[in-house]
Amino acid sequence: MPPKSTPKSKSNQNPHFKPGSKVEIMSEEEGFRGSFYTGTVVKATRTSKFIVEYDKLFEDEEGTKPLQETVNEFQIRPIAPREKKREFKFSEEVDAFHNDGWWEGVITEVNEDGKFAVFFRSTKEQIEFGEEDLRLHREWVNGAWKPTLEGEEVEEEKEEVKEKENEGSRNKRKLVEEEVTKEVKRRVNKIFTLVSIGSVKWRMSILDVEKVPDTTQEKPTESPKDAKFSKGMPVEVSSDEDGFKGAWFAATIVEPVGKDKYLIEYQTLRTEDDSDFLREEIDTVHIRPHPPQTIIIDRFKKLEEVDALYNDAWWVGVVSKVNTFPKYSVFFKDSNEELEFQHSDLRPHQDWINGKWVTPSKVRLSNFNSSLFL
Repeated sequence: MPPKSTPKSKSNQNPHFKPGSKVEIMSEEEGFRGSFYTGTVVKATRTSKFIVEYDKLFEDEEGTKPLQETVNEFQIRPIAPREKKREFKFSEEVDAFHNDGWWEGVITEVNEDGKFAVFFRSTKEQIEFGEEDLRLHREWVNGAWKPTLEGEEVEEEKEEVKEKENEGSRNKRKLVEEEVTKEVKRRVNKIFTLVSIGSVKWRMSILDVEKVPDTTQEKPTESPKDAKFSKGMPVEVSSDEDGFKGAWFAATIVEPVGKDKYLIEYQTLRTEDDSDFLREEIDTVHIRPHPPQTIIIDRFKKLEEVDALYNDAWWVGVVSKVNTFPKYSVFFKDSNEELEFQHSDLRPHQDWINGKWVTPSKVRLSNFNSSLFL
């Protein structure tokens, strides 16, 4: 009896990743996680993995031997498309080409010299890029780029509407809604991917949605760029400890204790013996002023980015459902949880960027029929 043939894995059958195909490879290395580098598929294995060769990463210091690695299918994608000519705008999600790789960020400044400042949230760092080193951020989802190239969205939306109209039954509609909800959570779950450029660790916020400029606030709220923290000043303090990354705790400045470092006293965290409020020495990278109270929101909307007060700290989340007022469901990536909050425990999310408070633009899904979320 002849031996049974071993069935090929799905990855071997993927037409996008045949040997010789040009691809972008996501690094899983510490300090480079989340960045994409161009390369070529060398071989598809039978274990859902691929051998790839990088274009600009080398095994030797002389740069004569291209680096080859074995990667998982989720780490590779086709070369991302780019518009031939595009006017980038404030608050748009972009990929920036830096140190031979593509890194995701958000445009925070459009300068008169044609340069764009791209900001990465957790490190409060931004770098200036020319238009030639930027592209609109896209995600490879189910074998297609989202959002599509500009000019293709209209036809795609027409096809989606036609498809939904032909479904014809309430049960089918319910099924589609459930699948879309799962997809939303999966895509929102990409928030806070750990990455780094060079020796600087970057923790970037990725929300796979197309930013829509908020005409009510095209410029960030001005504030002194080099704000000095004075004794008694109310501030918020972030932590790098596991389980608390991304959370901001209310605190008060006690006194400076050196260059770019302050002794702070938490307003909600207490010592182990509960005898007093906890004090710590914190560097200025982890300190920001208390957000301004000038923004008053009567109602939050679905997919709006918010800060939610939970366990004595403010956490960044996304409104996933508007419940009976004043309650909202908010989705968090780190715990992959959806929790319910009162309106009073939410506030509009703002970022402290180079001494300025910046309010993110309102967002909308770019690849789903909005009627499914009504």
